[in-house]
Amino acid sequence: MQVSGDTTTLEDQINQWRTYLRHRQAIHSVDVAELEDHLREQIEGLIDAGLEPDEAFLVAVKRMGNLDALSREFAREHSERLWKQLVVAPSEGESARVAVQTDAIVAIALAVVAAVLIKLPALFGLDLDHDAGLYARNVSLFVLPLLTGYFVWKRRLDMRTLGWIALAFVGAAIFANVYPFHSEGSTEVLTALHLPITLWLAVGIAYAGGRWGDSGRRMDFIRFSGELFIYYVLIALGGGVLTGFMALIFQAIGIDTKTFFSLWMLPCGAVGAVLVASWLVEAKQSVIENMAPVLTRLFTPLFAAVLVAFLGAWLWTGRGVDIERDALIAFDLLLMVVVGLLLYSMSARDRYSSPGIFDLLQVVLVISALLTDAVALWAIAARISDFGFSPNRTAALGMNIILLVNLAWSAVLYIRFLRGRGSFASLERWQTDYLPVYAAWAAIVVIVFPPAFGFV
Repeated sequence: MQVSGDTTTLEDQINQWRTYLRHRQAIHSVDVAELEDHLREQIEGLIDAGLEPDEAFLVAVKRMGNLDALSREFAREHSERLWKQLVVAPSEGESARVAVQTDAIVAIALAVVAAVLIKLPALFGLDLDHDAGLYARNVSLFVLPLLTGYFVWKRRLDMRTLGWIALAFVGAAIFANVYPFHSEGSTEVLTALHLPITLWLAVGIAYAGGRWGDSGRRMDFIRFSGELFIYYVLIALGGGVLTGFMALIFQAIGIDTKTFFSLWMLPCGAVGAVLVASWLVEAKQSVIENMAPVLTRLFTPLFAAVLVAFLGAWLWTGRGVDIERDALIAFDLLLMVVVGLLLYSMSARDRYSSPGIFDLLQVVLVISALLTDAVALWAIAARISDFGFSPNRTAALGMNIILLVNLAWSAVLYIRFLRGRGSFASLERWQTDYLPVYAAWAAIVVIVFPPAFGFV
């Protein structure tokens, strides 16, 4: 967009407007990029018509205010007389309240459906104790199609995109259930762990409203995923407290609630909470977005310190890394948490801000994680050289290579940004473009690994 005058001031105004929208409870973050594109088109046309950038911005916001309620909300929160004079219009609070109530009813209804679905296998004589493998392989299929349906309803997805998403879930259900898995074998466990990763991409496409190709939409989905995790943990903690009190008070009258808890409350609550937490994220974005960046800033230096200490101890002692199954899981989870911290800190960061001390801490975290990943890869390769390929070792090898590539290029882009030779947007784009790689690898593990390793 060609502009004359003080473009810095114009970008600051657009940044202020965009930041406001992202923190509004009534506005979904997935819509912000589309609204910004529309605002910039309006500004460009007004500047071409001879207006100054500041004037064009105000008029463009007024025009958008005539189309929807978003800019009117922005005006109400600012005390400047010109904002209110240009933009404020009659309240639409009643329609917004009805929309929130409708969302709540739909989300709670879907949570009840998920709770019913998790108990359906019991009608065929299956239970969690004796058929844990089947439940583990299918648990994501009890809840993620419903979560996807929630976003399909909210975003009004077109039929073509909906067809591809439905095909993904049907394929997942087939591969999770037609293979003759050995009971509690490695490939069955790997399928149970990797299937939700693959299907989470389908949820993301629905969340993005069919515009997954937009990096801003993908970053919005990353932000949603982090917020959903936080809300889910809070609900789980609250459920644990509720369960404890329930056991105590019923025990006082001689009733044991363990069976009810293990067979009904835990499985039904676990799947239903995913829908409820998703609705809370959608409805209460302004609350959680204040919490999540604080948690990210707290744990980034702590994880960086742990990784630096591990590398220092490894070099000092000269000991080899013992890569058994539990250690493989621990290393992979640690590295995935690091990538998650990086992703979520990026999603909460203003891409137009200058580098700061926290960015330096992020680089330390990424580089230390990269070196830790290289150590783990070396140990995995040595283990494979001694004992050959197994499902777990091969899956860990692939995941660590994927993480290595991600972390390596992230380090390069972040260092460029710190040195003023690159933009933060390029780092953000790299991370969001890389998301399908994780889903693709998870799909390979689900589809290829079981027959390749004899379903053991």
